[in-house]
Amino acid sequence: MATGLNRLDAYRWEVPKGTVEGMNVPGVIYASESLVRLIENHAVEQVANTATLPGIVGASMAMPDIHTGYGFPIGGVAAFDMNEGVVSPGGVGYDINCGVRLMKTTLNKETVTPRLKDLVAVLYNTVPSGVGAKGRLRLGEKDERQVLEQGARWSVKQGYGDLADLERTESGGCLEGADPDAVSDKAYERGSAQQGTLGAGNHFLEVQTVDEIFDPEAATSLGLFQGQVTVMIHCGSRGLGHQVCTDFVGVMGAAARRYGIRLLDRELACAPLTSPEAKQYLGAMNASANFAWANRQTIMHWTREALMAFFKASRGELGLDLLYDVCHNIAKTEPHEVGGRTRELMVHRKGATRAFAPGHRDLPEVYRAIGQPVLIPGDMGRASYILLGTEKAMLQTFGSTCHGAGRLLSRHQAIKQARGRAIWRELEDRGIYVMSAGKRTLAEEMSEAYKDVSEVVDVVHASGISRKVARLKPMGVVKG
Repeated sequence: MATGLNRLDAYRWEVPKGTVEGMNVPGVIYASESLVRLIENHAVEQVANTATLPGIVGASMAMPDIHTGYGFPIGGVAAFDMNEGVVSPGGVGYDINCGVRLMKTTLNKETVTPRLKDLVAVLYNTVPSGVGAKGRLRLGEKDERQVLEQGARWSVKQGYGDLADLERTESGGCLEGADPDAVSDKAYERGSAQQGTLGAGNHFLEVQTVDEIFDPEAATSLGLFQGQVTVMIHCGSRGLGHQVCTDFVGVMGAAARRYGIRLLDRELACAPLTSPEAKQYLGAMNASANFAWANRQTIMHWTREALMAFFKASRGELGLDLLYDVCHNIAKTEPHEVGGRTRELMVHRKGATRAFAPGHRDLPEVYRAIGQPVLIPGDMGRASYILLGTEKAMLQTFGSTCHGAGRLLSRHQAIKQARGRAIWRELEDRGIYVMSAGKRTLAEEMSEAYKDVSEVVDVVHASGISRKVARLKPMGVVKG
């Protein structure tokens, strides 16, 4: 259990200034009494260490799915002044723009269940998955540069979706300011055959059903109904984004020394936002984010095609519409109100999801009245959630909320605990059919390796930084 925390209210805990030397702001962690007992001391220390970085504004924050990460904790949120602040690859993470998209259908659970095994097999064979998986696309350098510049727009131009998909994707599926020239040759090489692939680890393609509706009016606005079948896709920028982070951790370490930035942890390597190193990193990070959006768009297109062929019906008949796509490993320039005035800030969300309130200018017209859809994936044996952003999130967390369940066990610990068990059979006995590129992934990703996502979501709902709309239960899962 974490120590040294002061309780602020029912769901917020303070990491006081002075917890480590040089904190510019306090830390704030969102958690219930039960979840705070699961937080590692090192993750709390990372919240405090982040608070020592130059130009940080408000507080160094963490969501209830917090656990130890690289530099920043996973679940971390930190905003920096554009003139005095920094950008840090550790505040974004290695899987740049790891994110989630949810596609609706008109199908219901009763229709799909009898054919579930066959459907999962079709999806498994349609979308490449696993460590180092290579996709159906082979991108030359010119094509790959276009992906890095255009993001999901590139996919749509290739016929992999339409403009309605872009409208329902965070940032329209493309970050401006991407710089393909800031991406290394090795990153290009790693990404060339991975467009349209899931990867491994906690990434997945999941057939789900709407199991419970908490807000009927909001659910209707989102096109959701009880027993509805949905498809969730969780993946990111694959080897390309990982290589970009690897490349720039070294660059930023040297930059921090050059600019006289004192780091309590070398994993907090960073550069002033006004520096050429920051500009170069952000150009490469934006390019990686665009690769990830194109990746999820392409995967969704192939999933649509597979569903239409499997059920022998058209896209319109099956209602295969994107509900939304959110990212949760990113740094973005955003306006936020601080101290009674609006300021441009560089908001790092590492294992945290944007949760903008109703009326926000960056939301698509279709959702502006109700707020931004927030997609929270859980583990493959429990549930996922759909929430909406709130005004309280804008006031307290720079429009941010949790991103998932959060790990309890390391992958090594999970494998050790799963020894002698058939995780796939345990899931099948509960009505969840799983196909994976390897048994090791199923052990690493078993439910016991994660916090209960329902507890995590209850915290962000009860604290008011997002509100519950619906719960989704897994039916069939494709894992890497």
